[in-house]
Amino acid sequence: MPGKRAARDAGYKMVVVLRGELRLTAGKAAVQVAHAAVLLTLAGQSHRPEAVAAWLREGGKKIALVVPTLVDLEQLDRAARARGLPTVWVEDAGMTEVPAGTRTCLGIGPSAVAEVDAVTGALDLY
Repeated sequence: MPGKRAARDAGYKMVVVLRGELRLTAGKAAVQVAHAAVLLTLAGQSHRPEAVAAWLREGGKKIALVVPTLVDLEQLDRAARARGLPTVWVEDAGMTEVPAGTRTCLGIGPSAVAEVDAVTGALDLY
């Protein structure tokens, strides 16, 4: 019988990592995460339909994480891409809290839990 760790590492998930330095309100952060989830899902349906289908069958697990700065997000994007993980950037339209074009978050996945955790496992929850 597999242990708890093996069960937790099974399946697929999506992670959205926000920039802590922006200090977004809870509502603004939620909308940015939603944008990333939609973009990743749509892109995945074209490029990785089997991963998206499996992720949806499992309940569409999504985790919101945080890094301190844009530089940290850029490093994370490079690390994810180096592992072949799908990524998307969300850039704000500038209507409320941040200027237009501000990169608010990075979405990763949906991909195998172990692959995503290899890149994001040490990050803090948002």
